[in-house]
Parts: sequence; C-alpha cells; structure tokens
Amino acid sequence: MNGKHLTSWCVVVGLLTCGTLSTGVDAAQKAVLSGPLLPGGLVTGQVAPGDKVSLNGRPVRVSTDGIFLMGFGRDAQPQQTVEIQAASGFTFTQDIQLKKRTYKITRIDGLPARKVTPKPEDLKRIRNDNAGIGRVRKLDSATVGFLSGFQWPALGRISGVFGSQRFLNGKPKNPHNGVDIAAPTGAPVVATAAGRVVLVHQDMFYSGKTVMIDHGHGLSSVYIHMNKIAVKDGQILNRGDKVGEVGMTGRTTGPHLHWGVSLFGTHLDPMLMVTGRTDITTAE
Repeated sequence: MNGKHLTSWCVVVGLLTCGTLSTGVDAAQKAVLSGPLLPGGLVTGQVAPGDKVSLNGRPVRVSTDGIFLMGFGRDAQPQQTVEIQAASGFTFTQDIQLKKRTYKITRIDGLPARKVTPKPEDLKRIRNDNAGIGRVRKLDSATVGFLSGFQWPALGRISGVFGSQRFLNGKPKNPHNGVDIAAPTGAPVVATAAGRVVLVHQDMFYSGKTVMIDHGHGLSSVYIHMNKIAVKDGQILNRGDKVGEVGMTGRTTGPHLHWGVSLFGTHLDPMLMVTGRTDITTAE
C-alpha cells in the first residue's frame, strides 16, 4: 500500500526548515525533518522506532529511537525522494525539492608548483593520505554525537566558503568542500560536535596536521592545516573540547583552519550547521 501526503513544511529561522511527512493513513505514523533543503545541507529526521528510511532508493541508518540523517552534496539534483517503510508494513514516498545555490570563484596565485601539480614521488604519499580519509568516510557507527548540535571550531574571519571553485596558479581545481577560518597561529581549535577521534595525522601532503572526528551515522568532521594536535586516535570528545591549534601546515598561504563536514562521501556545507556567531565576518 502506498500513499503521498505532505502536511506542514515551515520556515523556522533563515534556511532552517521543519516539516512533517504524514502517511495520510495513520496520523501517528510520520516523519519530522529538520534542516536546510539546499545543496550542502544536512537534514535530521525522526520516525517511529522500527521504521526504515531510504533517500533516492538508498537505505539510511535509523537509530533505535528513530533518528536518521540525510545529506545533499554541492551539485545535488533539485528533486529528492524520501521513502519510509513503517514497521506495520505501510510504505510512504514523498518528493522534496531543494532550492538552488550559486557559488563563488576564487583565485590563489604564487603557490609552489609542487603543491599545485605534485611530482610523481609525491603521488604515493597523496594516495596513502586519501586512503586514510576514505576509510573514515566509510564508517557507519550507531553513535549519535551529532545530536549535541554544532558550533564553530575556531574564531576568525571566513576566508573560504563551501562550494567555491578555486583556480590555483591559474589551474581550475575541485570545488572547495569546507569552510576556511582565518586566525592567528596557535589559536584554539575545538570539536564542533560530540564524537570520537578516528584519524590523527601529523603531516598529510595537502592538509598538513589533520584530525577527523566521527559523529555517528556516517557523519564526520575534519580539521586541517593545524599547527598542533591536542587529541589522540580513539579519544571521545564533547562539543567544544580542544582538538588542536590553528596553523599553516600542508598546502596553504597563511594561518587558517579548514573545517569540513561529510556524510559518508558527500561533502556538506558546515556554515549551514551553525548559528549564533556574531563575530564571524565573511570574505568579500
């Protein structure tokens, strides 16, 4: 049996949206979604315990309490399809529409040629770095550290934004997959949400001193270019615990923190996850 009925989508604050997807058959059987319906957005959902959820035909982890996550990449298609299979056997399908976004183009010149086009002897190191990051982005732990909410990991000026296209020494590169926060070397970097440290690397080719934290359900955050690392692999962190210090290790032209968030292999916009900071300024 299938049914389609959308009850109340409502704007709460800015880009944040909330709504209830109702089966239209059993009013008690519903899904509540909260988050930005935008490319780069992370949406948290709640269904009845025992229900199953899929996004565009792919199963989504649902906690024993019915909590689940959905993430939309930079170039996500406008139409997304959510399916809920109730424990009772009822199946409900609903299409949701993402709003469009535009992205900035930035240019950085004067980088050492080796950092823009790596030499053959650097490629093995880069492959090893990517393998470690890829391992983290396959984790699917049942923990729900993301329920702590997210905060900014450092104080400073936003010098790079999610989704922007960078040209390094005139060569186009992949879109920026996080947020850059310019701050003095040694400024504190903290965990943006509760979780477990799952990667500590002192010298990655591109990102220098790097830490990754698993927040559960495939959601991870990364902190790169740091001057000092203050955590160990496997360490459990609360939101706001110190991770390290701002630096300029790896490929960078000045001290800053690159902060990224991914749901498995899908890069998300960290700025959509935090609110309430009035001392952040955005790069022009």
